[in-house]
Amino acid sequence: MTVLPPLREVIARHGLSASKALGQNFLFDAQLLARIAAIPGNLADAEVLEVGPGPGGLTRALLAAGARVIAIERDRRCLPALAELGDAYPGRLRVIEGDALEIDARALFEGAPHIVSNLPYNVGTALFVGWLSAAWLPWWKSLTLMFQREVADRIVAAPGSDAYGRLAVLAQWRSSARIAMPVHRSAFTPPPKVMSAVVHVVPTEAPAGVALTMLERLTAAAFGQRRKMLRQSLRGVPGALEALEVEGIDATRRAETVSVAEFVAVARRLSAS
Repeated sequence: MTVLPPLREVIARHGLSASKALGQNFLFDAQLLARIAAIPGNLADAEVLEVGPGPGGLTRALLAAGARVIAIERDRRCLPALAELGDAYPGRLRVIEGDALEIDARALFEGAPHIVSNLPYNVGTALFVGWLSAAWLPWWKSLTLMFQREVADRIVAAPGSDAYGRLAVLAQWRSSARIAMPVHRSAFTPPPKVMSAVVHVVPTEAPAGVALTMLERLTAAAFGQRRKMLRQSLRGVPGALEALEVEGIDATRRAETVSVAEFVAVARRLSAS
């Protein structure tokens, strides 16, 4: 078993502090980090992508679980601490300096990795949408991601709730999404103003005959005017009102009441037209 110095000691030695500009919030609780690393399942010799490892708290837990980790870190202040971690686990950690939004992460892996990250708050949703918009079945096995609780609730939301919207449809139409664990704001240094949660997403087979671009267009129109009836919000999408009628969906309903399966059914008809 690899024995590492306490993470707080490493951070103090390297003079590190969380950068607000980079959306950083550090986690020090080793037990909490181990629980997060366990969410994807057995990681023994598994490939893992981690975005924004910072000083390496979650990285330690992933390596201890047996993973082979490729970490993308934009903050060069953290690179020496990560290099020490790499020395402690020879051949198991590769650190790439750069912006995860600009790096082709898929090209870094031989197989399909799990993606496990305490995502920087300012880029988390953009990265998540990009991973969900990949060719399907995607290049990753699962997503285990820390979000602000408000964003996590939007990802797993059910129809009829205020949180239900485009993000829920995108996350649920060809994958299963759940909140794996809540994380109190006090677990972070510095503590953010909001609570957080870890979301776990596993891809499933995509419904046949549905183009993502059409589903995106449909939900953008529907939720762009979510308080209006579908007959008004979808008026600008050619064929949408006819598709609603064929599917037996009342055009006086609002977007927040339409299930993921119903959006998929309408998008399927529009994709075929």
